[in-house]
Amino acid sequence: MSLLVCVKEIWEFSRSRTLATLDEIAKQPDPHAVLGWRPGLGRAHIAWQLLHIGVTEELFATERIFGKPAAFSDLIPRFKGGSVPDENIPALNEIRDALNVTRQHLLDGISQLTDTDLIRIPDAFKERGWTIAKALSVLTWHEAHHQGQAHITLNLWKNRAV
Repeated sequence: MSLLVCVKEIWEFSRSRTLATLDEIAKQPDPHAVLGWRPGLGRAHIAWQLLHIGVTEELFATERIFGKPAAFSDLIPRFKGGSVPDENIPALNEIRDALNVTRQHLLDGISQLTDTDLIRIPDAFKERGWTIAKALSVLTWHEAHHQGQAHITLNLWKNRAV
């Protein structure tokens, strides 16, 4: 089985967990408050964690691997790595829509790749020395990492001292 097929299967499973977290938030009495809750001073809220997943996928699907302009120019500065979470909390459906669109962009992009492309180092990753295969591996880990942070933050919110 090729790496590209494996990666897609892992992404599908990871996304199911991310969307399950969104579904759980939707069941809460005030989903918007949950999305904006922070576990501590200076920590990221759940909305930031989830949109960070989508924005990172968008950047990999466009600029970083294929050298194409990214969509979501309004979200990228707010949710890319190194950004500071603000208090403008997006609605649950906006987060879900962004995750769906960025994932489709990623799938469209990698559908253009062959196994022989995986050893190529895109310009955006030259400094790190990352091949496309390495970038896809990092991206695979990335969603699980931030979904886990969103999930633990949701659990902390459910058990917070009221």
